[in-house]
Amino acid sequence: MEKITFYPDGENREAVDFYVLEETMIGGVTYILVTDTEDEDGDALILKDLSQDGEEEALYAIVEEDGELAAVADVFRSMMGDIDLE
Repeated sequence: MEKITFYPDGENREAVDFYVLEETMIGGVTYILVTDTEDEDGDALILKDLSQDGEEEALYAIVEEDGELAAVADVFRSMMGDIDLE
């Protein structure tokens, strides 16, 4: 499982490590499913790539809009089969 480090915007924010469970592209937008632990019972987030073509570093945001979140979660469920996304 690939580990990636995120550097949140804002003052006094520490780097956060996530483990990438899966990646998909929908409508030209890349989404990644990440977890905060390598164990099976970690918290998961769906992140959306907001970076522009040619940028050296990726810019991700947590998917929070209910319709988008449900649609992308369904894609990840079908890709992974045995995962429980709540």
